[in-house]
Amino acid sequence: MTAESIPIRDRVAEVLRARELLWFFVWRTIKVRYKQTMLGAAWAMIQPFLTMIVFSVLFGRIAKLPSEGVPHAVFYYAALVPWNFFSTALEQSGNSLVNNAHLVTKVYFPRIYLPASAVGSTAFDFAIASTLLVAIMGWYDIAFTWKLLLWPVLALPMALLVLGLGALLASMNVFYRDLKYTIPFLVQLLLFISPVIYSTSMIPERYRVLAALNPLSGIISSFRACVIPHLEIPWQDLGISILATLVILVAGLIGFARSQRQFADLI
Repeated sequence: MTAESIPIRDRVAEVLRARELLWFFVWRTIKVRYKQTMLGAAWAMIQPFLTMIVFSVLFGRIAKLPSEGVPHAVFYYAALVPWNFFSTALEQSGNSLVNNAHLVTKVYFPRIYLPASAVGSTAFDFAIASTLLVAIMGWYDIAFTWKLLLWPVLALPMALLVLGLGALLASMNVFYRDLKYTIPFLVQLLLFISPVIYSTSMIPERYRVLAALNPLSGIISSFRACVIPHLEIPWQDLGISILATLVILVAGLIGFARSQRQFADLI
């Protein structure tokens, strides 16, 4: 029986049976990331916090971009936390197979656990960075509303989106090694076409449908709306983003499954 002929239910059952290995990979990735560092997991907060300061100065004070009526620090940090989750997880998951070639060639396990563990370990950073958001909201007297309860819920579609993209990029990276140089460029491009630096309200009405096709648009805008009391959750854009996320996830997992039997030979 070839890899392509294995029923989907058998693949799913295999992944579930070895789920404890996934937690091991996640924990291993977290430990390696912060091993022999001075500040440890605090870097998960420092990176978006420093970027928030730079954005507040450049785009808030100098460029004077609007911030939906709240301090620029709140406006940018609310988008930078989910953005860092996406960008870091995408880079690490996209390179996960190549970076763990010694495991892929020596022992068999569900290969999807490598990009999945990159997403899982970055979710740990997301949780830590989110705690600082609460402190920033308190500092600027931003009211806590029921919408803030959606903050951890929105992490799920973000994780599924980056898993689908990461799995696709990881499998392609095995065949085309120069892809690892393309991933940072892709991340940088996505930063400028996603509502991180600016709000979707700045996009002309005739282009908003096109902007909504970017799955990051609805998700990041929803994260920001969770924090800013007077903003409504953009349910329509979020629905489009979730639908696009599911399509990307299925396509990424199918592409990964069809090519994984060649990983050990090519990596």
